[in-house]
Amino acid sequence: MRERIEAANAQAVGRITSADPVLIDIAPAGEVIPGLVGRMILHSGPPVGWSRMCGAQRGACIGMVLFEGWAKNPAEAEQLLASGAITLEPNHHHQAVGPMAGTITRSLPVFVVKDTASGSRACCRQVEGRQQFGDYSDEALDGLRRWRDVWAPSLRQGIQQKGGVTLRPIIAKALQMGDELHNRPVAATTLFADVMALAMVEAGVSKNNLLATLAHLTYNEFFFLGLSMASAKAFCDAAAGIAYSTVVTAMARNGTEFGIRVSGLGDEWYTAPAPRIDGLYLTGYSADDAGLDMGDSAITETVGWGGFVLGGAPGILSLIGGTSEQAMQISRDMGEITVATHPTYRIPALGFVGAPVGIDIVKVMRSGIVPVIDTAIAHKDPGYPKIGAGMVRAPSECFEKALQAYARRYGLS
Repeated sequence: MRERIEAANAQAVGRITSADPVLIDIAPAGEVIPGLVGRMILHSGPPVGWSRMCGAQRGACIGMVLFEGWAKNPAEAEQLLASGAITLEPNHHHQAVGPMAGTITRSLPVFVVKDTASGSRACCRQVEGRQQFGDYSDEALDGLRRWRDVWAPSLRQGIQQKGGVTLRPIIAKALQMGDELHNRPVAATTLFADVMALAMVEAGVSKNNLLATLAHLTYNEFFFLGLSMASAKAFCDAAAGIAYSTVVTAMARNGTEFGIRVSGLGDEWYTAPAPRIDGLYLTGYSADDAGLDMGDSAITETVGWGGFVLGGAPGILSLIGGTSEQAMQISRDMGEITVATHPTYRIPALGFVGAPVGIDIVKVMRSGIVPVIDTAIAHKDPGYPKIGAGMVRAPSECFEKALQAYARRYGLS
């Protein structure tokens, strides 16, 4: 049995480490996300209905109803959602992911990333600091409209001009420049902007749209997170469904529950209550205002980025708290619960060791070490933008439930 598990895990990790992500398009979600039809909102985390949704995710759903024009005002939008007239389903069930509330509807342009090694594709919405946190104000929705009408179409022209943008070199270089590709994708965003500036000029993007889009890339340091998330989702989907594998292929949260999926256990979710976040708050907010952990962005940690390479991203500590010594130790600890290290994505601060890859539910339970995720913080109530950022540890209960299910499926005692 041990040999079967080790072989299956090696296969799963091999698919992650050999992945070669390419941004092939930015397109309206209804055109590229399988099964996204009609009045449907995709959301982050495991499945959750309106009655159990956290405040921030409810606010984000209200925002998307207004964005699509399905309701004239927030009260009408809330009535529609409460009545069940709007279908709510997880991003992960549709080859997609989304940051924070993760809300995606058919008109919202999304990144489309293809892993050319496996053929797996995944989509992710754009990253911003208002609507995805539950803010449904006119200002928040104006940001979505500018993305739909100006920024996304301009970038799409550049992508088509280049025939796709290879992301693996950007990711590798950004990690060596102090990014961790979750809460600090600053270098990756800059490198991506460098590529896209010339591409948009060559594609003939109008001057006004070109300048507006370049300004967006300049001032949105989190832009590349949408690309790292789509890439990671494509990697993990390629690694899913391998019999006997104990490697985690998804970690996701919706502000109510935290859930994981495991390669050898198919599409089943193993859940626990979403944890509280230990973090720093923007002026005017405190821990009393905070909702619980939320978002699909932990897919970055699932492939060995984010909290797993925290030791190589000391600049992030001003955002989430902690010391450089703690960050280094966290990266070392994550090595204790993973199957391998990445041959290309390396951490200079740790002697150029590869990023820890392949979270193993057996190693998690044997060691007592759980994955560390760096994350943003949303308000507990609807209607607010981002209020802070910090770190959170995955609930051990998810891994315990998964290991018990694994034992039942494969006949282990």
